[in-house]
Amino acid sequence: MRSVMVDAAGTTHQRAGADARIVSLVPSITELACALGLAPRLVGRTGFCVHPRDTLKPIPKVGGTKDVDVAAVRALAPTHVIVNVDENRRETAEALAAFVPHVIVTHPCAPDDNPALYRLLGGIFDATEAAETLAHAYSEARVACSDAVQAWPRRRVLYLIWRDPWMTVSRDTYIARTLALAGLDTVPESTHRRYPEITLDDALAGQVDAILLSSEPYRFTERHVDELADRFPMTRVALIDGEMTSWYGNRAIAGLRYLPAFRQEARLR
Repeated sequence: MRSVMVDAAGTTHQRAGADARIVSLVPSITELACALGLAPRLVGRTGFCVHPRDTLKPIPKVGGTKDVDVAAVRALAPTHVIVNVDENRRETAEALAAFVPHVIVTHPCAPDDNPALYRLLGGIFDATEAAETLAHAYSEARVACSDAVQAWPRRRVLYLIWRDPWMTVSRDTYIARTLALAGLDTVPESTHRRYPEITLDDALAGQVDAILLSSEPYRFTERHVDELADRFPMTRVALIDGEMTSWYGNRAIAGLRYLPAFRQEARLR
């Protein structure tokens, strides 16, 4: 009996054949596919799928995560397309399902969802050993992160992802849950939107130990750090690597290793 795997949409998938042709529309999952040894089966990716750079250079691009070129995907004749609930549009997934035999839906909501993600893709594409290796590495990184920060006080942070308007993340996001594992609690504590617009003023800055400027999706730089440090001299302002907090897959392992060091460098112990 062939093994079966269930994705985030509740769809059951069987093990793919060796001739599987994969299009990944999720940057972090494209990276994960390569970490699982699936790069030879990748036939398409988005323009935001950039890691590992040299491996992906020859693989055709099919637009962005939100503006997928459906005709370009069709021309690649994939057997499998990997999508994500947050990063891709539902209508895109539905359009692809009309001609792609297998659309795999992913939706990791917290770092601890990663081992299941490794095993889902490893199971479908016959990379179970590589998936278990990553799952073990994730467990080790999670324990090491917890051990590193357990003696430090928890800190309240404002994590900015955009400006004009200023936007942050709610605690009901993968980013906030990643930060929480390292003892960094995002504000606001509750909001109706997962990525709310905010008014950045003295009152808000005064509620937090630090303002963190993410490298993505808006590319904050040291210039922005200096600007906000001048504006809010009593609040620490620091750049943070957005890939280490928002990318899942194998990047989550590096992220959990990164965050304790980040807290030390940002003087958030």
